[in-house]
Amino acid sequence: MSIPLRDGPDEGNRVDCPAGPRDHGRRERCLPLPAGSAPSGRRQCTNRTKQERQADLKTTLALRHVEFEDLGILDPILRWRGHDLSYVDVPTADLSDLHPLSADLWVVLGGPIGAMDDGNYPFLSTETELIKARLAAGKATLGICLGAQLMARALGARVYPGKAKEIGWAPVSLSSAGYASCLRHLADTPVLHWHGDTYDLPEGAVNLASTAVTAQQAFSSGSHALALQFHAEAAGPALERWFVGHTLEISTTKGADVISLRGDTQRCSAALTQRGELLFNDWLDELGL
Repeated sequence: MSIPLRDGPDEGNRVDCPAGPRDHGRRERCLPLPAGSAPSGRRQCTNRTKQERQADLKTTLALRHVEFEDLGILDPILRWRGHDLSYVDVPTADLSDLHPLSADLWVVLGGPIGAMDDGNYPFLSTETELIKARLAAGKATLGICLGAQLMARALGARVYPGKAKEIGWAPVSLSSAGYASCLRHLADTPVLHWHGDTYDLPEGAVNLASTAVTAQQAFSSGSHALALQFHAEAAGPALERWFVGHTLEISTTKGADVISLRGDTQRCSAALTQRGELLFNDWLDELGL
């Protein structure tokens, strides 16, 4: 299966993405059984009422770099799980007001800048220090694209230009650790790639996925940190905003064009939405969030 990581908008390179019917009804949440009440690993499923979810309110802070690269499919997942969501628009925010241990979960989102480009974007050094302090404290953190690169930088790894840009839909190859993780839900499922830089695997971290172009596509660090170079949160009509906001990058990247990206988005979004929900819910279950 291959998608628009292609040399040109050739119809022969189109791919049929697996369709996945999404259940828009009420989802059962599987909760761990009390200790000693069942064999290890067994779960019970319960339908939680709105009042029960409100009583268990959690907080998520999203660090956003451009307005249209937002939480995507993570938004309804987190709200269903009882999270109060808020955004910090990093380029314009006063980061001195931000405490690295605030909120139960941080999601560091993507953006069209380099993670090491402090000269043009001075806020990056402050943001990196905040992420570093949060990771050192073992607080739940998810990084996506630029966010994954900032997490790698915060953990002492090098971030640098990759062999080539990856813009388009294609599956990742999971490592053995990836198959044992929440990323197993993405096996053979095209995800959205949109990056030119890459990173070295941080010391102590575990590589979870790769592509032919980019060896480091995802890593975990401890049980609290997950970094995704690709986008498992972005799908559907919302990507039309990306096609406008990133029009210059699309037009100057070999093999990328809006028509092909739109067509592949239409074919691949249903499966990614379904399997992305499984991925993120599994990870959040593991964290107790």
